[in-house]
Amino acid sequence: MDTTYRKILNEIQSDFPISSMPYRDLAKRLNMTESEVIEAIKRLKEKGIIRRIGGNFHTSKLNFVSTLCAARVPEKKIDHFVETVNAYPGVTHNYLRAHSYNVWFTFIAEEMAMIEEAIETIRQKTGVREILNLPAEEMFKIKVDFAV
Repeated sequence: MDTTYRKILNEIQSDFPISSMPYRDLAKRLNMTESEVIEAIKRLKEKGIIRRIGGNFHTSKLNFVSTLCAARVPEKKIDHFVETVNAYPGVTHNYLRAHSYNVWFTFIAEEMAMIEEAIETIRQKTGVREILNLPAEEMFKIKVDFAV
């Protein structure tokens, strides 16, 4: 990975500009042009190095609840299950694990009852009955930056 990509990755992990022209602001900080930054980030996304750029919010401070869900999904149902789960705007991400509970996802909503209702609907739509709702009992937020 070249130096330009490394500089951009190191800069955006925890200090992405919150402004009307964030890529222009990044470019100034990195001594680049805005189009160079945009093109480099586009390439990093195409290569799968960057999955997404977005904010992380402390849900309870916004009066929302969140939970981690784990589902035991038969191999032949994974695509349909994930498509169904991803249709909910409160699902922030999901991932496969090498475990009997093989599909995990996080869910945010205004009330836990909304999440529980959505999980039941997901069960009905997919036929996957084993979905665990695992809300955090205690929240630990750890800032992690990876030197690239």
